[in-house]
Amino acid sequence: MDSFEEKVAKLKDIRVFLLDMDGTIYLGDKLLPRAKDFLDYLRSSGRRFIFLTNNSSKDKGSYVEKLKKLGVQAEPDEILTSGEATCIYLKSIGASRVYLMGTPELESEFKSWGFELTEENPEYVVLGFDKTLTYHKLVVGCEFLRQGVPFIATHPDFNCPMENTYIPDTGSMIELMKASTGVSPKVIGKPNKEIIESAFKKFNNEFEKKQFAMVGDRVYTDVKTGVNAGICGILVLSGESTLQTVEESDVKPTVIAENVGEILDALKVIDGVN
Repeated sequence: MDSFEEKVAKLKDIRVFLLDMDGTIYLGDKLLPRAKDFLDYLRSSGRRFIFLTNNSSKDKGSYVEKLKKLGVQAEPDEILTSGEATCIYLKSIGASRVYLMGTPELESEFKSWGFELTEENPEYVVLGFDKTLTYHKLVVGCEFLRQGVPFIATHPDFNCPMENTYIPDTGSMIELMKASTGVSPKVIGKPNKEIIESAFKKFNNEFEKKQFAMVGDRVYTDVKTGVNAGICGILVLSGESTLQTVEESDVKPTVIAENVGEILDALKVIDGVN
C-alpha cells in the first residue's frame, strides 16, 4: 500500500472524480464518515464529480432524493446511470429506434433522449434491469436477436443487493436470453470502458483522460472500470474490498485509500490547505 506522500503525488492531476455510491459515499442508508466533507471540498476547490451507478431500473431523480435524505445535495447532471450511459452510447453511433426491455423509469430516460421505443423493425434490442420483465418481452426480444438485431445491455451485474438478500439483475437476464438465442450483448456499464466514455461526453471532453479518477469499493467492478478506460482507479476500503482482495486480484488499483476522507486529506495537501 502506498505511503500518504505517494498517494498525494498520484492524485495531483485529478480534476474529475467518478464516484461509486454504496460502499464509497454511503453504506446502506448511512452516510460514510467524512463523505460529505469530501464532496463539499471537491465543489469548493473547483474539482468536479459524477456519481456512477450500474442500476438502470431507477432514474437520476431517485438517486438525487436518496442523497438528499442522507444530507448530500446533488444535481441530476451529477448522476450517471448505466441507462443514461447506454443512451449516450447509442446516440453516438446514430441509433434512433430500439426495442427496450426496462422499467418505466428507463423508458422515460430513453424517450427523453429522443429514442423511439418500438416492437417493429428496431435497430437494437436493449436490455436493462427490468423489474417489469414479462414473458412477452422475452419472446419478442429473443426473436429480434434471432433475426440478427444487435443486442445491447446496460450492465452485467448478476444480482442486485437488497436488505438481507439478492434479486436477479441484468446479468441473469442476459444469460437467459443468451441460452435461448446464443447471442451475447455489448455491455455498457461497469466494468466496461463505455460508461467512462459516456462520462467524458457529459463533460464535453473538456478534461484530459489523466485528469479523471474512478473511485469505488470493489476491485472487480469499480477499479477494473478505471483500468479498462485507462484512467486512475482508486479503491476505498470502506465497503466490500479489503487489502487481501487486492492481493488475490489481477486488477491493481492506482491508489488505495482507507476511505474518501483520506482522499480529501491528500487533496488538501496538494492545494496547500491546512
